[in-house]
Amino acid sequence: MSPDGLLRQCSRPACAEPAAVTLTYDYRRARVWLDPMSDERDPHGYDLCERHAAGLSVPQGWHVSDRRGDPALAYVIAV
Repeated sequence: MSPDGLLRQCSRPACAEPAAVTLTYDYRRARVWLDPMSDERDPHGYDLCERHAAGLSVPQGWHVSDRRGDPALAYVIAV
């Protein structure tokens, strides 16, 4: 939920689910990060619902870092 109390929707087209995760990426480093939803909308990030975050696929050779929850348990997936 944003600071003004409004729920943000998933950034995926035609999805009306509430956002739960913020996705950011670095194209040059071929890396994607999944974080708990940011307090404010990030113009360089995407808000995703749980379903779209769970079904995320990235290009071959990219790495996904899921940083939700305990940072000590964060994992990296090499695709």
